[in-house]
Amino acid sequence: MASGIFAILDDIAALMDDVAVASKIATKKTAGILGDDLAVNAEKATGFLASRELPVLWAITKGSLVNKLIIVPIALLLNVFFPIAIKYILILGGFYLAFEGVEKIIEYLFHRKHQAGESNVEEVIEENNTEAEKSKIKAAITTDFILSVEIVIIALGTVLDKSLTLQIITVCVVALLATVGVYGIVALIVRMDDAGYKLIKSAKEKGPLASLGRLLVRALPFIIKLLAVVGTIALILVSGGIFSHYIDFLHHVLPNFPSMAKEFLFGLGGGIIAVLLFTVGKKIFGKKKTVSAN
Repeated sequence: MASGIFAILDDIAALMDDVAVASKIATKKTAGILGDDLAVNAEKATGFLASRELPVLWAITKGSLVNKLIIVPIALLLNVFFPIAIKYILILGGFYLAFEGVEKIIEYLFHRKHQAGESNVEEVIEENNTEAEKSKIKAAITTDFILSVEIVIIALGTVLDKSLTLQIITVCVVALLATVGVYGIVALIVRMDDAGYKLIKSAKEKGPLASLGRLLVRALPFIIKLLAVVGTIALILVSGGIFSHYIDFLHHVLPNFPSMAKEFLFGLGGGIIAVLLFTVGKKIFGKKKTVSAN
């Protein structure tokens, strides 16, 4: 009886060792996507009132966990019964990410002056209406879904030659680490100014701690602006990486280009196509609605 228990414990210990090794490899493989995920979600989690930052971030985090609960079992089932579907899901997700990235660039280049003239109005609307908040949370969770699919698929790809049990545990570990790690760091970023104010107050506005506090407060707006830029670039790079890896004929396009430059061009091109299709579709369906209303 005792020998049987020890044998079970030994099997569990061996399995945990395998999981630790597999999770380490999978985390390394997904490190680039996790970095992009951090940049994208940090940018999407900002722009709220200070009192709403953590509640909004918690809502996005819960949405991210739900995304993982949906994606992980579906990815495992598709990998067993219909593996080709994963490829096309990733490509569609890539077009969504590219669309978001290019749309941000277009808004910055062509609508910045118009938005600057209405910034005060938009701020009042955001303060008195939860619809904008809900819309931004929904957009953040949708983007997280696409990035989560990429993370889960890459993690799964590192353990395809392992047992099903090891696949399930490894993918679940990486998915959980992705959510907790990314949104934990995002929470630290968005509350950086509060930490700065507390340091200033505790040091009675004097000494090195107060100086550090002032640095944190002053640095936050620049970090948020930087994250907005990095997040946009990350969207395009992730989408370009998806196109490069999963659209066969793109493997042989621009063979002498650096991979990052090539992925950026693919993502930019895919985003422009997605924006054009969206704009044309919006105009066509908009006209149909107008005609039917009349």
